[in-house]
Amino acid sequence: MYEKLKASIMHSRVLDINGYHYMIHPVTDGIPMMEPDILEEIADWMLSVCDFDCDRILAPESMGIPLAVSLSLRLRIPYTVIRKRSYGIDGEIPVKYSTGYSDRVMYVNGLDRGDRVVIVDDVLSTGGTLSALVGALTENGISIADVLVVLNKNSGAEDIGGRLGMKIKTMLDIHLNNGTVEIRGP
Repeated sequence: MYEKLKASIMHSRVLDINGYHYMIHPVTDGIPMMEPDILEEIADWMLSVCDFDCDRILAPESMGIPLAVSLSLRLRIPYTVIRKRSYGIDGEIPVKYSTGYSDRVMYVNGLDRGDRVVIVDDVLSTGGTLSALVGALTENGISIADVLVVLNKNSGAEDIGGRLGMKIKTMLDIHLNNGTVEIRGP
């Protein structure tokens, strides 16, 4: 199951950035390149685990974008990109978040109170981005119908989902250890 994605992950480089282990892979960085077969494998998985009963597919910039686009084309559901810069548009929702290696702000535009969204993203690591996003959306009356993440790094999805009061659906569990990637799960 997910053999193309698994094979590509096994060839990933792992960098140590100030004590934070960072994997370089087409799904997480677009490097060296995203093979269409792998993107199709990911889209097929997302379609198999979610009914997409939503108004919008929501994806953080940047690597959530190809996931949202592939789903939008198949499902005919619009997508919105959560941007890393402000446009100052009325109704813009700022989201302050922390990752394993930085503190930042991202911005959600074009959603209305009562909208239902499915969040898609490439990797879940510390949960900082997702936790901040879910908090900001729910505070603004936006419902999260589902959360789909391709890679669950270091198996945090269950704990993070428990803190958020939702199930986070992940395709593969990975663990970064001493410069190598281990795949755990299906």
